[in-house]
Amino acid sequence: MLRSVAVLALDQVAPFELGVLAEVFGTDRTADGFPAYRFDVCSPDGAAVRTSAGFHLTPNADLGPLEEADLVAVPAHSAGTVIPDPVLDALRRADARGAHLFSVCSGAFLLGAAGLLDDRECTTHWRYVDELQRRHPRARVRCNSLYVQDGRLLTSAGTAAGIDACLHLIRQVHGSATATRLARRMVVPPHRDGGQSQYVEAPIPRAPEAPTLEPVLEWLMGHLDRTITVEELAARAAMAPRTFARRFRAETGTTPHDWLTNQRVLLARRLLEETPLSVEAVADQAGFSDAAALRHHFSRRVGATPHSYRTTFRDRADGTGALSPS
Repeated sequence: MLRSVAVLALDQVAPFELGVLAEVFGTDRTADGFPAYRFDVCSPDGAAVRTSAGFHLTPNADLGPLEEADLVAVPAHSAGTVIPDPVLDALRRADARGAHLFSVCSGAFLLGAAGLLDDRECTTHWRYVDELQRRHPRARVRCNSLYVQDGRLLTSAGTAAGIDACLHLIRQVHGSATATRLARRMVVPPHRDGGQSQYVEAPIPRAPEAPTLEPVLEWLMGHLDRTITVEELAARAAMAPRTFARRFRAETGTTPHDWLTNQRVLLARRLLEETPLSVEAVADQAGFSDAAALRHHFSRRVGATPHSYRTTFRDRADGTGALSPS
């Protein structure tokens, strides 16, 4: 069961992520048939904390509720947040007694500091996944997930992904019907498809620094719409195909085919965001054999279909903010 929720708030807590937890678990909707929770916002000694937005908030409790809450939640905090030892100890005790642990965005770093990510799957905002893995090498960080559950540990990506994770937990504890009703009440989708990849900013495709192959790659970047073979690229580099393939991996870290496919997907993302071209036309300009090939590679690398990606990211050129047809 899930009857009590304790939210940890230290200095530099992110107000939006804390607000997500308050909206889902701290708002009384019992009149409409939703479950009720005891909801506490906790800080060491119950003292006021400064948020990352600059204002202060006063929690209603000290660390006491962390000792008995069914769910201990950690919203995002700034990277430089100082984590007192009593906080780390309280998190460890909550884990040891079998409480649900839940982090939103960079809140995962607090759980990691307590040693609670070791040998567990987890995630955080895509900007921080490499740093999370560096700090906690035993953690199994999944970089493309909106949220990850490992037993009673639930971690989510940035900002709105915290809502997705909350609804996932509500769905598990109270059932799909309750989660769907709550999503409708909050005017959010009950489930979002895809992962974080679709929200990572797509750089303008460019040739990497590759001293030997730079002229070939510069040429290649201007001809992504063409059917190109390794043999053709090797001839441009004046190398045998096998020698070219070895040199390509040494200088770019991947195979010619994988690198070319990635550049074509990046170009397709830009075309879907910035032009009214049909998916078929985008496939043609990005060098895919057909729309089916584009959908296959795009979905694998971005975590969304071309259609859903465009619906999410491209506004009409008239500036109204209405979504364009694809």
